[in-house]
Amino acid sequence: MKKLTTEELKNVQSFVGEFNTLKMKIGDAVLAQSTLVGQVDLLKEEYNAYELTLMEKYGKDAVINVQTGDITEKEKE
Repeated sequence: MKKLTTEELKNVQSFVGEFNTLKMKIGDAVLAQSTLVGQVDLLKEEYNAYELTLMEKYGKDAVINVQTGDITEKEKE
């Protein structure tokens, strides 16, 4: 029976180990992405609810400058 040399075996094991490490990192990244997407969706829902509150207070045609807080009316076409 043929057998790899010690150095060849060590190299093969190193490649396989690095490959497995990278696969785990990809899995971690996918999980992190999924978590972040969920957080973005939640933030969108919260923002939409807050936007409705502001629309009730200032009118649905109100345009808010997010830098200054100034409120203007949407231009009528």
